Parts: sequence; structure tokens; C-alpha cells
Amino acid sequence: MTPPGTRTNRRDFIKTASLGLGAAGLFAPSALTGAEYPSLAQKPRMRLGLVTYELAKDWNIETLIKNCEATQFEGVELRTTHAHGVELALNHSQRAEVKKRFSDSKVQLMGLGGTYDYHTPDPDKLRRDIASTKDYILLAEEVGATGIKVRPNGLPKEVPKEKTLEQIGKALREIGEFGAGHGVAIRLEVHGPETSLVPHIKTILDTADHRNVGACWNSNDTDLAGDGFEANFNLIQDKIISVHLRDLFLDQNGS
Repeated sequence: MTPPGTRTNRRDFIKTASLGLGAAGLFAPSALTGAEYPSLAQKPRMRLGLVTYELAKDWNIETLIKNCEATQFEGVELRTTHAHGVELALNHSQRAEVKKRFSDSKVQLMGLGGTYDYHTPDPDKLRRDIASTKDYILLAEEVGATGIKVRPNGLPKEVPKEKTLEQIGKALREIGEFGAGHGVAIRLEVHGPETSLVPHIKTILDTADHRNVGACWNSNDTDLAGDGFEANFNLIQDKIISVHLRDLFLDQNGS
């Protein structure tokens, strides 16, 4: 059975996490501290948006905007490789057209969802991944997205976990600094085998230690690991700048 109180805690989280685009819940735009980002000085309201991971993976931009407006979804995070085609291969004219389409609509392009992860033990691949992420940041800037999603995706068994967590954090610091220069926030998804454990996410974010790097809470089963949901949430609550939502309550059958 689901531990007692799980349902209430998840719902309380949605009410009290001070979020601002929810299926994606996001702060607008990249707020981490009230001093540098005045939007945190006021109580933000929850805004519901869409991540094109499953539901909208086959929609082009026209269909995506039309459906979001019809259902009053206020924003969207575009996941890479999906039918909308917002990818690094777009030229400057095509990127400007994407930006215009969203600007002319009621739907805000809140982010781009990449698959960059930085845990590789290969230093050459790590540098390539960081360079590609910087290109992705430039894409986000040109299409008008306020941030990008990146993710840790596991811990190589042949490397001490502390070393890999530090490596991911240092990569995020470099990327965060680059993103800050282009007005693009870096949202680290709580993701991956072992790396989805919230204490590991905290270690990564503490190592990154940059105002432009925050967490994307991913509503995982591992939210309940260790000392439980409340303790895990409290570890990184001041770093959460986006939320991926799914069912708030899962029974033993996953329904």
C-alpha cells in the first residue's frame, strides 16, 4: 500500500510549493531569489501547462497551440525529438517563426526539454555534451523559451558516486553561467536510476551553486524514499523552479 499520508502530502505540495507552469508547473521566468527576481516577492499562482513527452508528442506546433488554447493550458515545454520539430537544426528564420507563432498565441513557450545528462565518465563526451547544451540554450533564446530542461541519468558503476555527482554539478555551473548570459534558466529534472534520489539532486545543485540553475520536481516514486516525501521536498524546496505533474495518487496497481 501507499504509505499513510502520501496523498495529502502530494496535494499539499501542489498548494504550497510556490510554483508558477504545472503537467508542467513553472515559475515565470527563471526565478530563484526574491532579490534578483522580483516575482518571488509576491505569492505566485499555479499555472497549468503541458509537457510534450507523451500526450502531445505527435502534434505539430499549429496543433499544439490550438489544443492548448482550447483546453486553457497556459504554457508548454517542448520535448526534443517530437513532432513539433523545435531542434538545433532549425535555421535563424525558422527559429524566428517558432517564436512568432507562440507570441501571437495565448500559449507561452516556457521551455525546451533536452536529454543532456553530464554523468559520462568519458571527458571528451562530457565536453561535447556541454557544448551541445550551450547550443540548445541559444536555440531556446531564439525561439523565446525561458529555460531548458536537462537531467541526470544514472551513476556509472565504475566511478565513485560522489565524483559523478560533483561532475554533474560542475557541468551545470558552467551551463548555468552561460544560460544566464542569454536569459535562459537551467532546470535540472529529478531523474534517472539513483540520481532521482532527492539527496543526490541536492548534492548536484549544491555543487552547481548558481542562481540560474534550479530543480524540476518530477513527481517520482523516489520522492517517498528514505525519510519520506516531506523530508525530501524540504531538501530542495528553495531550488524548485518547475514541476512535472502526473497522478497525485498511485495505488498498488499504478492507477
